[in-house]
Amino acid sequence: MFNTRATGFLLALLCACSAAAADWPQFRGPAASGVDASAPTPVHWNIDKGENVRWQTPIPGLAHSSPIIWGNVVYVTTAVSPDDQDVKVGLYGDIASANDQESHQWRLLAVEKETGKILWDTLGYEGIPRGKRHPKSTHCNSTPATDGERIVAIFGSEGLFCFDRAGKLLWKKDLGPMKSGYYVVPSAQWGFSSSPVIHDGKVVVLCDVLGDSFLAEFDLADGRQLWRTARHDVPTWGTPAVAKADGRTEILVNGWHQTGAYDFSDGSEIWKLDGGGGDIPVPTPIVAGDLAYFTSAHGPGRPMRAFRLDAQYVTVTQSGATNPGVAWQRERKGQTPILVGEFLYGCVDDGIVSCFGAKSGELQYSERLGNGSEGFTASPVSDGQNLYFTSEVGNVYVIPANGHFSVTATNTLNETCLSTAAVSDGTLFYRTRHQLLAIGETHSK
Repeated sequence: MFNTRATGFLLALLCACSAAAADWPQFRGPAASGVDASAPTPVHWNIDKGENVRWQTPIPGLAHSSPIIWGNVVYVTTAVSPDDQDVKVGLYGDIASANDQESHQWRLLAVEKETGKILWDTLGYEGIPRGKRHPKSTHCNSTPATDGERIVAIFGSEGLFCFDRAGKLLWKKDLGPMKSGYYVVPSAQWGFSSSPVIHDGKVVVLCDVLGDSFLAEFDLADGRQLWRTARHDVPTWGTPAVAKADGRTEILVNGWHQTGAYDFSDGSEIWKLDGGGGDIPVPTPIVAGDLAYFTSAHGPGRPMRAFRLDAQYVTVTQSGATNPGVAWQRERKGQTPILVGEFLYGCVDDGIVSCFGAKSGELQYSERLGNGSEGFTASPVSDGQNLYFTSEVGNVYVIPANGHFSVTATNTLNETCLSTAAVSDGTLFYRTRHQLLAIGETHSK
């Protein structure tokens, strides 16, 4: 749609002139923390009046992938079909797949961070989806990742794709059919969502699917597979995390039968926990200091747990007793954790927010956002001062990140939103049903 050669020089200039900009290079930003404390973000905004709305840019297609940011460029992926598809939001238990198997275009777009101008829009793949999605899901759930020179994206069953910063496709890999469905009813496919992670010139991908699940690492430069480790788990929807521990680099992976850690260098398993949480794991692990925080979000139990990064083995009994590899655990309190200061926060899908002491696990509070009728799918983000929780109908609840519960403000995005926001230099970037929005302080002339 756009001439990538004509915009390549401009894009390189934008990246080169933005060394001071706060990058948000992957799902949930730096180290999947969900936090950018470089500048305060707005507490209040009004889209209808344009209050604290820096720009709004229409984005074609349907996707829950999150925006990522490098320098002065925002990257976003999407899946475009001939029909105007939509998602069914809310708290419900239907497991059947959506019926939309017409040809799609999976695209990567680059947007100027300061203005919202689309710099380029490149086609990655076109064809009939090899998998199906849940009515609340999309055919483009995985968030891309970048190191500033290359952008990698998983387009579900269509594969792993790598582009340069001018939008040119450098390489692609077929990962096989990513049949991400309910293990009890395999015909109910819900859509792949695990996102790639870039570390030290390598790309890490987690593919927990119905059969032939694996964790793999590829060379970012040319797409060569460096190793592949089989996993024996049900489908999961979380993204791996990379952490340093005990003189080694680890890959932390959520799961039901294989929550655990793997060696970054060769994919060998370091430790494993079998059946310690819910059977439909969604969140990515997060890391702070010498602890990693895991939760399953869905399914029975769904505890919030803090694991020690130097653990060599981990066990948890049905009575809740643990070995020294587990620093603490709290039952039925877990989804999508975020750590700000001394406190760890999580919000379950019906809007119950829980706050824990990050080191001790002591529960500070457990309170509801809204009236209980909204679903919460997007992960929370923070500017270091406040937390932003987005409901599926587009209400954004702002609460202070001080360990005490109150709702400072409730803002609306005017559209459904199941995508996690990006935060950079005091601006929130939201991907709603039809738009990419930049919410930042504006000043009337």
